[in-house]
Order: sequence, then structure tokens, then C-alpha cells
Amino acid sequence: MYVGSTSERGLRIYVFTVSDWAVNEVLAQDAGHVEIVLESDGGVRVALDGLGIPVEAAGHPGTPSLEELLTRTLVEPWRDGRRFVGAWLMGAGLFVANALSSRLTGEVRREGVRWVQRFDRGVAAGPPVPEGATTDTGTVIAFLPDADIFEVTECSFDALAEHFRTQAFLNRALDIALTDERPPGGPRSERFYSPGGAKDFVAFLTAGAGTSDETDVFGFEQEDPRITGSVEVALRWSHDTAGGIRTFANSRPTPEGGSHLLGFREGVTAAVDAFARERRLPAATPADRVPDRLWDGLTAVVSVKLDRPEFEGSTRVVLGNAEVRESVASAVQEHLLMWLTEDPRLAAAVADRITADTRPSGA
Repeated sequence: MYVGSTSERGLRIYVFTVSDWAVNEVLAQDAGHVEIVLESDGGVRVALDGLGIPVEAAGHPGTPSLEELLTRTLVEPWRDGRRFVGAWLMGAGLFVANALSSRLTGEVRREGVRWVQRFDRGVAAGPPVPEGATTDTGTVIAFLPDADIFEVTECSFDALAEHFRTQAFLNRALDIALTDERPPGGPRSERFYSPGGAKDFVAFLTAGAGTSDETDVFGFEQEDPRITGSVEVALRWSHDTAGGIRTFANSRPTPEGGSHLLGFREGVTAAVDAFARERRLPAATPADRVPDRLWDGLTAVVSVKLDRPEFEGSTRVVLGNAEVRESVASAVQEHLLMWLTEDPRLAAAVADRITADTRPSGA
């Protein structure tokens, strides 16, 4: 029920229930770095720095405590807010990982003591116990997928890397490391950190496609009180293939689009149409007649972060907030038109796309 499948897809979601919890601790500024390790025995270890979550047996203030996180379904609607990634099952989180693990260990390093609690198939083997002194602080969750539940018990490094890389592009505060200790030739590691945000994302997508670029990466980010959130957009036109338009709401992929995608298309169309009219280009026509060729070779990332997102359907892959459409459209139109006006290279590339469909055959 919680991960939707016992295949590798479900296994990845199972891992994300823990890694996304750790990422949210960073976004809440309770930690600064997340490290995920795929261990040689098939287990997964997720570690984060920071103070370390509370341990009730130690009398630490704050809730929820280590045992509560690992044994109770904690529904926290505020986790849908803009400062948290939106993929970790609406608050169920660590409880799900524990229930689906043949073994799990929670470790907290706090106030000079290393506290450990062990679980077998979701059942505590005992209370948290102190296991020596430490000078470190932080929390580690180590778990092994239950082979009686999952058809596959080893995650693809590349699939996990894609997920963590995307999270880092969409959240500049994140610093995530992924290490695979399983290869016989030695460990494999990648670090994901992206101070450039969506602009870095588009640069990565176009570089990976091996395209010859017509334009530099355009991008902007702005707060908008009308949506109680922010809009971040980046795009690039290329001569050949493109990565398409990727949309996200609160760091959650929205593959079926929604109001932010509609607003993006309207904003680009309006900006290019206004540009064509200013330049008196042949395609200076009503906005709905801007050439389809404008969308060919376009790679774009559209990310909105909202305090109160509204998703359509049980799969939550379509953003429904009506006010987001106008917010994204007006922001894209303003910033893109300004860039078209100020950047001669970009203006020439876009003008060529606009006029290409209007040239006589053989011209």
C-alpha cells in the first residue's frame, strides 16, 4: 500500500521514505548534509549530520523521538509545504521503511553519547540503549529490505543518483552524497550539490543530450505573494534534440503537468509574440500563431514551491492551483522578453526560429 509495488520501483520508493526524510531535515535547517550508502550486504545506510533527533530514553526534548518515528504513522500535513520535498508519503516516512525491512537500526549521536535501537521486521528488539561515547552528532538509519516482501532487493545506483541529483538541482541548500559499496572493483561515489538551481539543471540536461546550443541558459527565480510561494524557471534552445519541459511542484515531479505548465507555455508564447511585434518580424501575429518550431529544441525546467499545493487525482502528478497559471505566465513573459531584448545572440536565434516558418520554399 505504501510503496505501491514489490518490484524495483517499489524498492526505490522504500529507500526514498528514509532519504527524503533526511533531506527534509536539511531543508528544515536541522542538518546540513545527507549521505546514502548502498552496503555490500544489500543494506542501505542513510546518515545526516546536525544535532541528532530526540531519544526519549535520554530525556531529549522535542518530538517525535527516534522510536516514534520508527514505529508510528505520523501524518504531518505541513510537510507538503514549500520547504520540504513532496515524495515521502505524506508523513509516513520511517515507519514504512521499518515495516518493510527485515532489520533496521536507528542510531543517534547526541550530547556525547551514541544511542542505538534495533528492530526486526518492524518490531523493536528493545528500547534505545547507550553504546559508548562519541564526539560526533547526527542520525543514522541503516536498513535491509525484506526479501519476503520485495521481488528485488538491490537498488540501481543510477536510478537513485538521478533522484538525488534532481533534488539537489531543485533545492540549492542540499548537499547529498551517494556511495555504492557493492561493486567488486571498489566503491563508486557521487556528490550532488547545485548552487545554480534550475539553470544548472537545464545545463546538465542539454550537455547530457550532446546538443549544439543556440543560446545560453536563461533562468530566474522569484517570490510571488499571490500564490504564497515561488516560481523558478530555466530554459535553453538547442539546434538538435531537446530535453523537453520538466515540471515540478514542491520538488515533486508532475509528469502530467498542470497549471504551472500551462502558465509557462502561455508566458513563452506571449514574450516571443511581443518580441516579434517589436522587431516587425513576419510572424508578428496573434499569440496562438507563434510557430510550433519555437518548441522544437527547447529544454526547460519549471519549478514552483507552494505553502498550500493542490494536486489532482490520487497519484498527485498534476498541479491544480489555478492561481499558479497566471503567476508563472506573467513572470515568464516579463523575464524572457527582457532577456530577448537585452541579448543579441539570443534574439537572433529566436528570430530565426520565428521567421523560418514564414520563408518561401527554397529560401
